[in-house]
Amino acid sequence: MKDLKFLGDRIITGPGSLKYISEIEEMRVFIVTGKNAMFKNGVMDRLQEMLSGKAIETYQGISKNPDVEAVITGSRAMKDFAPEVVLAVGGGSVIDAAKVMTLLCEYESLNLMDIRAGKAPKKREKIRLIAIPSTSGTAAEVTRAAVITFPEENIKVGLKTESFIPDLAILDGEITLSMPKSVMVESGMDALTHALEAYINKNADDFSKAIAKGAFEGLIKNLRPSFYKGDIESRQHVHNFQCLAGFSFQNAGLGMDHGIAHSLGGRFGTSHGLLNAIALPYVMTYNQRDAQVNKDFETLSKAIENDVIGEIRSLNQDFGLPNSFKDAGIDEQEFLTDYELILENALKGSTARNPVSMNIKEMDKVLKSIYYGEIRF
Repeated sequence: MKDLKFLGDRIITGPGSLKYISEIEEMRVFIVTGKNAMFKNGVMDRLQEMLSGKAIETYQGISKNPDVEAVITGSRAMKDFAPEVVLAVGGGSVIDAAKVMTLLCEYESLNLMDIRAGKAPKKREKIRLIAIPSTSGTAAEVTRAAVITFPEENIKVGLKTESFIPDLAILDGEITLSMPKSVMVESGMDALTHALEAYINKNADDFSKAIAKGAFEGLIKNLRPSFYKGDIESRQHVHNFQCLAGFSFQNAGLGMDHGIAHSLGGRFGTSHGLLNAIALPYVMTYNQRDAQVNKDFETLSKAIENDVIGEIRSLNQDFGLPNSFKDAGIDEQEFLTDYELILENALKGSTARNPVSMNIKEMDKVLKSIYYGEIRF
């Protein structure tokens, strides 16, 4: 028996859908956002206008890798304001931080270690959470996960509870038009990784597998036009398909590509999407040793009319992404100095659901292959 949940109450999608915010009834609104992007592109001004007459407080400055201190500090500010609704406006890191802040605000006796241990309540009772993603990759607007960096351990941890799922998601492709191309590429490849890892996951079922396949095909078709043309049509498609990828992976799970990315990202602060993109062809090549994965790749290859791994390599090349972690600027001396911890952390989290079971010896081969840009397994 499986208990599937794909989203909160509803999704509002399409260019211009941000205007839906003018319809919310709550009078005390707490906005969580990043440093400057949503101010520069005018989104914050538009929100202020739509929320005219309500009590509003804006909490800005969430970084691309929110850590324990950031979410605890934010939750305290939220408690002081006592909101009825929280608007998370920005990339996946902003939405993830807002998820945790909101839950800590509502349940004052709750702490991060409780959430990490799976002891979080299954729903929020008082504060409504609305997610408005500005990037197209994490699907944080519909998932039960929130990735937070634990600096003392040098690792990113995917905290999970259904109470993290936003009540409302607004997918307005117009907001994504201001994304720098580097962000568009890295977030898009993150979404592609979500779809692919969910599709080949041994825990995938009829629902998640069909959704993951559709998301993968849609992203393959639209990522290049979104990058080269940057038009609203392709951006909206990518925005929608990355959300579908989120539906699939939160029910099926991911794999060692994400385990590796969380380990390296927690230590070096490198973009999560970039790490995923670099690792993806190596991880998928390794996973081909599983018979079911090979069958899944045959299905996807037929659907996109190209070899799956070859298509991923082609996308990375077209987007100008590095071929290895070393080429991405991760210092070799630092990598080797902290290698045992990186290796240990790479075996945690999503790696537990990789279709090929991993151990230290095998992960060592995979990690060094990706770091140096040559197959060593």
